[in-house]
Amino acid sequence: MTVSELAKLAGVTADTVRHYVRTGLLTPTRDPNNGYKRFTNGDLKRLSFIVEAKSLGFSLPDIQLIFDQAAQGQSPCPQVREIMSVRMNEIAQKIKAMQDTYQYMEAAMEKWQSQPDCIPTGDHICHLIEDLSDATSKRSCCDD
Repeated sequence: MTVSELAKLAGVTADTVRHYVRTGLLTPTRDPNNGYKRFTNGDLKRLSFIVEAKSLGFSLPDIQLIFDQAAQGQSPCPQVREIMSVRMNEIAQKIKAMQDTYQYMEAAMEKWQSQPDCIPTGDHICHLIEDLSDATSKRSCCDD
């Protein structure tokens, strides 16, 4: 099958397939008649694996490592578990940071509901944000 046929079957773009070929994750054969890349059902299975692994947070180098271990007859499962554990911790930290940001945004929005709108001056742009970042400021642009 061609690049575009493989891409369509896997639900990715042809550029994605070409990228995976350039990085060595897919290794198509060449059609001797026209030099086009030719893919097999094995390539489709490999591409489906790549897509699924990417959806689980594995990087392309992670996926290459998995392929290399499998090609050497070693079970990549212990490495997969370790990588997944690391990714889960990274995601948990990102979620926590996003929750903290959301709570900060909520508190700011609640505070801003009772504050007046102000016209920017040479010293102030928007007192709502400036008052949050400048805790030592006792005046806002509306006090001028």
